[in-house]
Parts: sequence; C-alpha cells; structure tokens
Amino acid sequence: MAAMAIKHGELVTLEELNPSSPFFKQGASVRVTGKLQEYTVETAIAVVADGNATLKIDTQHLRDISFRIGSVYQFIGELLIQPDSEAILQARVGRIADGIDLSLYHQSLQLLRQFQADHLNNSTS
Repeated sequence: MAAMAIKHGELVTLEELNPSSPFFKQGASVRVTGKLQEYTVETAIAVVADGNATLKIDTQHLRDISFRIGSVYQFIGELLIQPDSEAILQARVGRIADGIDLSLYHQSLQLLRQFQADHLNNSTS
C-alpha cells in the first residue's frame, strides 16, 4: 500500500481564500499568515486576520506553541470547506512570525508569483 504524500502548503493571503478563488478547494494544502484576533482553548480554534479578511484555524494537532492575541502567526494545513462555504484550516504546522512586515510579505508574494509565471512561460516557449 502506497503512503499518501503530504503536499506543500501553497502560499496564499487570507483575502484569496474566498469561494471564487482557485485556492478555495476542499482539502487544499495552504500556508497562511495573519494576526491572531482570538483563540478559544476549549475548542482549539484560533481566528487570524489580515486586512479585512479572517480565517478560523483548528489548532488541535499543534504542540509547543503558545497563542498571544495580536501576534502574527503562520500556519500550514488543509482547508475544510463547511456547507455554508466557511473555510477552516486544519493546521498541521504553526509558528509565531512576529516581526514580519505583512506589507512587504505581500509584495514579495506578488513578485514570487510573477517570477514563477514568467519562468513557466519561458520554459514552455
């Protein structure tokens, strides 16, 4: 029996995780960054925000991470799309990312995507 490979987390912004986005798929492996708005110990659900977008994060499988409201975190995991089109990220990796400049992070993500698109176009020509 072949083992199922763990997929890398696609870099996405919270604003990109909406029903019309190509990243908004059941089971999609994504990496998100956002500022912790709330955390409920009883349910292990965190809510991170970036700009006007928020995302619920199920942190029940994470160990050795402390949560501080207002700190910036990165999570890698799989999207679980609810029947009402609300997404919850089932996190398998989480880390604190305080000190990251979110504006600069967004700019670098745009440049990375532009480079990858250019490289893909050049390699197929």
